Amino acid sequence: MFHVARIDAQVAPFDWDFARARAGEISAHWAGMVAAKPALYDGRVLLGCDIAHTPENGGALQAKYFETAFSAFMAWRDFGFPGARVFNGFAMAALRSADGAFLLGEMAAHTANAGKSYFPAGTPDLDDIVGDTVDLAGSVARELREETGIAVGDGDFDPIWTIVRLGPRIACMRPVRLDMCAEEIVARVDDFLARDAEPELAGLRIVRNMRDLDRLNAPQFIRVYLAHEFGA
Repeated sequence: MFHVARIDAQVAPFDWDFARARAGEISAHWAGMVAAKPALYDGRVLLGCDIAHTPENGGALQAKYFETAFSAFMAWRDFGFPGARVFNGFAMAALRSADGAFLLGEMAAHTANAGKSYFPAGTPDLDDIVGDTVDLAGSVARELREETGIAVGDGDFDPIWTIVRLGPRIACMRPVRLDMCAEEIVARVDDFLARDAEPELAGLRIVRNMRDLDRLNAPQFIRVYLAHEFGA
């Protein structure tokens, strides 16, 4: 885990051998996923293929991303992340309330990550491309707004990123502090979700200490980040 003041992410061409060589397996795997969860959509997403970290001048993360199908991404994930070069680099809004609690979103039953709890986030997609760059700061704002109804002007967005790298997953955490207590934030988001015909979240979950994670299905990168924040 480390901190950076900026992230420079570029879109670059990349010939992903996994997607070519295992196209049949990917198609069969996707058919099984859709049979279980018909709401899934095979859109286009962005995965990473090169990454570097420079600590000078506050730190910077340089990364290159390429376009692929969501179905290929899901198969790569579920097949155990074959290949050493490709990674899933995503940006997250590390939501924190005025009374010091963190707020994780539990994914709704119809989503690919149903039941898992983590900060509002999403794998970068074509909507995050600006020119030839991947706007991860914009991705944070978009995912936060789409999942919770919370907009950029509603909170204090920290300019410093916290990067948690665990194998092929690279979580780019952007702390977002809201001037409300945790229960008020949950109530506000519950109201937003109730008005959404197909919300991505089942709701927000309040985490005030590491013990609160015992009742949640939180990924390891979330546990690493929160352990650092809580000084555990």
